Amino acid sequence: MDRRALLRLAAAGVGTTVLCGTSWQSAVASTTQPGQGPYGPLRAPDSNGVALPPGFTSRVVARSREIVPGTGLSWHDAPDGGACFPAGNGWIYVSNSETALNGGASALRFDPAGTIISASRILRRTNANCAGGATPWGTWLSCEEYAFGRVHETWPDGSRPAVARPAMGRFTHEAAACDPDRQVVYLTEDRRDGCFYRFRPTRWGDLSDGTLEVLRAPADAVSGPVTWAPVPDPGGFPRATRRQVDGARAFDGGEGCYYAAGRCLFTTKGDNRIWAYDAVGEQIALLHDPEAVPRGGMTMTGVDNITGSARGDLFVAEDRPGPALNLITPGGTFSRFLQLPGHQESEITGPAFSPDGRRLYVSSQRGAQGRSRAGITFEITGPFRG
Repeated sequence: MDRRALLRLAAAGVGTTVLCGTSWQSAVASTTQPGQGPYGPLRAPDSNGVALPPGFTSRVVARSREIVPGTGLSWHDAPDGGACFPAGNGWIYVSNSETALNGGASALRFDPAGTIISASRILRRTNANCAGGATPWGTWLSCEEYAFGRVHETWPDGSRPAVARPAMGRFTHEAAACDPDRQVVYLTEDRRDGCFYRFRPTRWGDLSDGTLEVLRAPADAVSGPVTWAPVPDPGGFPRATRRQVDGARAFDGGEGCYYAAGRCLFTTKGDNRIWAYDAVGEQIALLHDPEAVPRGGMTMTGVDNITGSARGDLFVAEDRPGPALNLITPGGTFSRFLQLPGHQESEITGPAFSPDGRRLYVSSQRGAQGRSRAGITFEITGPFRG
């Protein structure tokens, strides 16, 4: 399957949204290329310091170490990975805290009009909670990014206390993406020699027990078939999980991970690539390779979190040289959608759409000050393609 077709198929189904009636049959073999985005060029930064296309506006919904308006919760430091969940007639946005020893996750609850009605801490006293992923049964998987990091399953509404899931492996976790078709969870590892994993629960919907597997392929493979092998000791001690299986394919700094329509997309910051795992054919391919961009063309540097919209557009966070959020259309064109001038010591984190697809949440992890205590979480509204 060619790369453009892979991109279109991956973007066609986003979360629980399926683009019925949309044809993806006219794909042309090519990698993603820079071009004009569907919303036009960015305007000058608004009053919140956010540069957006015409028709889009930003709102600050939370700042680190400040009380969330209308609640009693002080927003956490270093906001990172996030996701939205339906909640009655409104929704909940969950955000991780990537801080040492005092990490965890918090949740903002919105009413149907988008007003914050409550906020709460749903995970406490964990370590370097970076990204994660939502499950089909409505929980948030918060992943710890350190050598013996764990996955913690949390309940966005706070109805149950968070639970560690050690069967999913202890390693430098980054992101997670659930594949309900094959009933597995894909996992990235943020190391220069990190691996790509999948967890097979013994019973779908229960992550307390199962088998951790690692992807196997030739060391320099950028496309073609792959296999999976069980990790003998998911606990990762004394031998790290990435070193337990011969032939495990190393990826340079695994970051964001996103599943849609039989494809799992994941980013690797070390080489600025976006990968696609074809779960049906059990093959990998490159969706974005900076080496395929013509000299002088816009590139994506420091690719990180990734998510999708109801229209099938992909949104990819870019950390360097300054925080930006890029948009990749189903046709394979990428462009800037959002920039944060003056936030050079920060990162774009936690992009996630509200269930109706009309609002996008995203954070500047360290704000304009470049400090964890200066994080800012924004809400972006505008004419998103639906």
